[in-house]
Amino acid sequence: MAWLYNGTVIKAGQSWVGSVTDEDGNSFNVKHPKNWMIWSDEDKVNNGLVWQDDVSITIPDRRFYWSEGIERSLTDINIVDADGNAVIDPITGVQKVQLGLKSQWIAQTKTTANEKLKVHDWYVVRNAEKSVAIPADITTYRDAVRTAASTIETAINACSTLDDFKALFVVPMDDQDPPQPTGKPPIYNFPDEVN
Repeated sequence: MAWLYNGTVIKAGQSWVGSVTDEDGNSFNVKHPKNWMIWSDEDKVNNGLVWQDDVSITIPDRRFYWSEGIERSLTDINIVDADGNAVIDPITGVQKVQLGLKSQWIAQTKTTANEKLKVHDWYVVRNAEKSVAIPADITTYRDAVRTAASTIETAINACSTLDDFKALFVVPMDDQDPPQPTGKPPIYNFPDEVN
């Protein structure tokens, strides 16, 4: 159930542009306010809205889509102005770039690995300062974190389509009824914490 304008769902709390015809028959566009939901049903209809009961509204997964049907780019995009000229960052003097999903998630993977390693960095410092051995389980864990990060980054870089990338977020399941998780999604496949 939703209000539509020219077949497009108009979301509550968002302004929208509609065509209005004045008394002389001239048409022009008007930006309607965010609070259009407070209008009476008659006012909504008078502004071109149509109520439809059988509309299902799907909310796109913002990890992969900007909005319904508009995919996020896997790769970085150089930013250009309306004339196609490079938009230059005034501080760096370099063309601005909108990071693609691959770059964003590789950075996120590095951040996650760093956070996991940081917990045990004191063992490394103590070893360097006092020559106290790092426990084997901590060394094994830290190596596993680095290996996992490398594996995740390789999997991200191997994606050539958005469907490939989305598959990295799928939880592996067994064949039971109902299916049970057998592990972590590849994008989050870091080793379990150790103390």
